[in-house]
Amino acid sequence: MTVTWAELGWERLADGVGRCRLPGWDCTAGLVLGADAALMVDAGSSLDEGARLRGAARRLAGRRVTHLALTHPHFDHVFGAAAFRDAEVYGAVGTGALFAPGGQGREALRADAVEEGLDARRAAEAADALVAVRHEVRGEYGLDLGGGRQVLLADVGPGHTGHDLAVLVPGAPAVVFCGDLVEESGEPQAGPDAVPERWPAALDRLLGLGGDDALYVPGHGAVVDAAFVRAQRDALAARFGVSR
Repeated sequence: MTVTWAELGWERLADGVGRCRLPGWDCTAGLVLGADAALMVDAGSSLDEGARLRGAARRLAGRRVTHLALTHPHFDHVFGAAAFRDAEVYGAVGTGALFAPGGQGREALRADAVEEGLDARRAAEAADALVAVRHEVRGEYGLDLGGGRQVLLADVGPGHTGHDLAVLVPGAPAVVFCGDLVEESGEPQAGPDAVPERWPAALDRLLGLGGDDALYVPGHGAVVDAAFVRAQRDALAARFGVSR
């Protein structure tokens, strides 16, 4: 039975494009539907959350998720990725090494999740189950989801992390999934893996992708416009002493 975005608690952004705000850390997960394929943007903060996203996507798309794009390697955006193990997984160049079995990247994600309040058992299970990033994006990479639906994945970082991936869905309006390069519900967070001196330039690249009329979907919070992204870019430049 066909359901609407709203019936599942999702926000429709454009034809075949929507997102939901997940509880707990208020993370965004996005979904882009084509005639032949479905792209999930980020996967939630736990295996359970990923499974719920998978179920919602199947109801909205009428098929399984075929592609998964991870905007950056933080636990609240990737720990549900095992729910999409049979999808083609994309991340910015360098993400794959962080997810390697037995590597320090997985341990850092697990430790950060526990520090932020995720149950230790659930954090360990999600870290152990992390999927391989089969496709690392350097520069830009186009996806054809069928029926004229084109999506552009762009390695726009570093900034919030060393591995920031944006997802552009052209249209009227265009939709740009920004990951945590943009945050609306609080001040952008700069952890130990941030590259603050390059963050404003990453936002310039986002603006170049979407243009003035796009909808910009932050990693946390409400959808914003280009003026908000510019203001956040300027605030970050001032905060980190980056000359423009």
